[in-house]
Amino acid sequence: MKKYAHKKAYFADQTKNKLLDWPKRFNIINGIARGLLYLHQDSRLRIIHRDLKASNVLLDTEMNPKISDFGMARSVTGNEMGAKTRNVVGTHGYMSPEYAVDGMFSVKSDVFSFGVLVLEIVSGKKNRGFMHQDHNLNLLGHAWKLYKDDRSLELADEQLADSCNISQVLRSIQVGLLCVQQHPDDRPSMSSVVHMLANESLLPKAKEPGFFTERNIFDEGKSGSQTRSSKNEFTITMLDPR
Repeated sequence: MKKYAHKKAYFADQTKNKLLDWPKRFNIINGIARGLLYLHQDSRLRIIHRDLKASNVLLDTEMNPKISDFGMARSVTGNEMGAKTRNVVGTHGYMSPEYAVDGMFSVKSDVFSFGVLVLEIVSGKKNRGFMHQDHNLNLLGHAWKLYKDDRSLELADEQLADSCNISQVLRSIQVGLLCVQQHPDDRPSMSSVVHMLANESLLPKAKEPGFFTERNIFDEGKSGSQTRSSKNEFTITMLDPR
């Protein structure tokens, strides 16, 4: 059995961003999508991760992703798609509205988290703490604003200029926005996501995302929260064989 040492790579780090060109990022997006599809549909038990974020995705030396840290995961059986809990766990910035507010989690909660992750991978920016000179929207709101103005390509990380496949970038952004739509029923299943990423078929129009209203940056951080959350680091861990 191989032993691995952990090394962290930060998308938000402009130096390390250069290591992740568009083909690598698109491969990571597709790999995470297939991993979630396995958890939601192909495994013996339907598994809802509940804490999907960048720091819970491991990359091997060939940049192939693997979803990790199942400490907050829940399994459901049969035709069950989710459940309700009083103990909301997860990471702010990745949690779906229905889960963060009402404790309702389902496979569509993971889809929302995946959508956030896609937009972060494309942009090289974190959703939580995102800053823009023209507004106080988070990354989801910024992506939505550009999408409505038919300017989605502006979301892409500047580091991707030399490796960018415009069609794939635009498709990934739209898939990400479809995944973070406000209402769970509007979000696609992971099987649909995998299909949409792999094909050139026409995509449905995205509806308004959840958690994208403008915030008062001076008040941010002052209010308390009763939600238990894990540390919100925007990292992807690379696995290096010793």
